[in-house]
Amino acid sequence: MNDNHGLPLVTPKLTPVLDPFFRPAVLANRAFRQRVQASGKGLPVTIALEQADGSVFHFPTAIFPEGHPEAAGNATYLERFVKFALWSRGGFRVWFDGPRAFGEPLQRYYREQATGKFDADLMGERVYERPFEVAIVERGKIPAPREATKPLGRHLEGCRIGFDLGASDRKVAAVMDGKVVFSEETVWNPVPQKDPQWHFDQVMESLKSAAAHLPRVDAIGGSSAGVYVNNRVKVASLFRGVPRDLFDSRVKDLFLEMKKAWKDIPFEVVNDGEVTALAGSMSMNDNAVLGIAMGSSLAAGYVTPDGNITSWLNELAFAPVDYAPNAPADEWSGDRGCGVQYFSQQAVGRLLGVAGIEVDPALPLPEKLKHVQALMEKGDYRAEKIYQTIGTCFGYAIAHYADFYTIKNVLVLGRVTSGAGGTILLDHTRRVLKAEFPELSEKILLRVPDERDKRHGQAIAAASLPWVPKR
Repeated sequence: MNDNHGLPLVTPKLTPVLDPFFRPAVLANRAFRQRVQASGKGLPVTIALEQADGSVFHFPTAIFPEGHPEAAGNATYLERFVKFALWSRGGFRVWFDGPRAFGEPLQRYYREQATGKFDADLMGERVYERPFEVAIVERGKIPAPREATKPLGRHLEGCRIGFDLGASDRKVAAVMDGKVVFSEETVWNPVPQKDPQWHFDQVMESLKSAAAHLPRVDAIGGSSAGVYVNNRVKVASLFRGVPRDLFDSRVKDLFLEMKKAWKDIPFEVVNDGEVTALAGSMSMNDNAVLGIAMGSSLAAGYVTPDGNITSWLNELAFAPVDYAPNAPADEWSGDRGCGVQYFSQQAVGRLLGVAGIEVDPALPLPEKLKHVQALMEKGDYRAEKIYQTIGTCFGYAIAHYADFYTIKNVLVLGRVTSGAGGTILLDHTRRVLKAEFPELSEKILLRVPDERDKRHGQAIAAASLPWVPKR
């Protein structure tokens, strides 16, 4: 056990073979809470997040009182705790019901620190289009919880188009009464593209290709990496190449523009992680699903125990899973220990050198992944260590997610998990859950989609998003 600004960092029982300094967030949080409880002097604190639609999410916890020898750990614990809550749920306002002495450091973090300002800008100005703030209130004056879920999806009747926009390819399918009659996958490279018209034309080309195989089009549903609210693009890595002024003037309403081009038929676009979770829920006929897609980035989505998707962000790519002081930094936010560096092609890329695998540094991440997969087919032990490392970290991350989500099923997919390496990855995930978290090992099922679901599940789920009034 070592120290990070007063917060206890716990060495895991199972150390990731290529990441010996990995210090799981879940173990640090639990150790801190146990110390607070054992002190008998813990101060209750409630964090609440408010969204633009009035939704309010509560997160109760406890910290050491001011003046306690271990109170130095409060600031780091609260900052990491709030950051995870923010990226799992979302909100433009953080309500702090606790001692002002510990709420004020949070205010300064989001106002002055680079990583805090990044989160504040994305959450406030870009996602919710409100000024971001941390509001400190008197005990008991925090807004009451108010959560909204909606039964989006599971509509299979009629002639529909489903699409999924990834960083390296886009997929489209024509669906008639729940059956795929046509599907197509197109390689593309949207991230560096600066012209919104290019994005519009590319997606429309795929939609028209699918429409050619249907007698009519009743509805269109899609998924894409990023944050979408009422079909409006708030934050999306696919459009990172578009200048901010063009993003605001054209990209934000790009899918509303497409809806108009399709004569205003029902049209729904949501985060790809949500559709992944929905697809898994539909396929398994079960709920409380956390979907994790390890692709060019880390995408996540959640289906509640009632079978609904939510207004939550579930952007776990930005959520911290490692509290080690020298954990790898996310290239976008600059923050350390975030999920994208552990469960995506970026994780494979950063572990290559540590594993002793030499490749051209200029090689794109998808090509680096293909190289590792080719080595796995040959039984290369270096490649195997990469999957062992990702799987071990993932076991601790699942336990961390379970502190913020009610989980019965974890659906795991994405290019990083394909092939023999994916089997090794999940084997090591299960080992961690069994060794460190036996209570979770018994109640959480790790699932992978079958070949049919891999090919068509996402498209069918996306196509099922819009509700179509009966004729």
